[in-house]
Amino acid sequence: MIVKNEVLNNWINEMARMCNPDRIVWINGTEEEKEKLEKEALDTGELFLLNQEKLPGCLLHRTALNDVARTEKLTFICTANQEEAGPTNNWMSPQDGYKKAGEFFKNSMTGRTMYAIPFSMGPVGSPFSKIGIELTDSIYVVLNMRIMTRIGDTVLESLGENGEFTKCLHSKDDLEINRR
Repeated sequence: MIVKNEVLNNWINEMARMCNPDRIVWINGTEEEKEKLEKEALDTGELFLLNQEKLPGCLLHRTALNDVARTEKLTFICTANQEEAGPTNNWMSPQDGYKKAGEFFKNSMTGRTMYAIPFSMGPVGSPFSKIGIELTDSIYVVLNMRIMTRIGDTVLESLGENGEFTKCLHSKDDLEINRR
């Protein structure tokens, strides 16, 4: 994949240096790619095939019991001043937040693949849509981004050389409760 957006290239290179994946794969959004990722996840046990007579095309993903999307005591709103976080949220300065997250993400993808997912929240090319790039080492996340957003080469083409995008970084890393 040739990426013409210099800001995007620089960010991905920076995240790859920090997360240290074995390789980077650009997600193109094709059906063939989906089938390949599903097969890989089935082969590794990340996904399980459900009864295909009763639930054709359905897969199951299980995770650790203590693996939740958000742990309130470990979730922080990072803004310039604490008042902007609101009275019921935990606050942290952006500088401290990036430092802490950087410690968690350092070498978090060693031995794994980093998937770069160009995605659009809304129709590709619409002035109301938002483009983002999700970096993850989870096939499960890649497959779910296919369901929740529009992904792939058409999004990257729409972004172009100078388009703005939301930066998203995710890693399976480990399940240590205080490293979320």
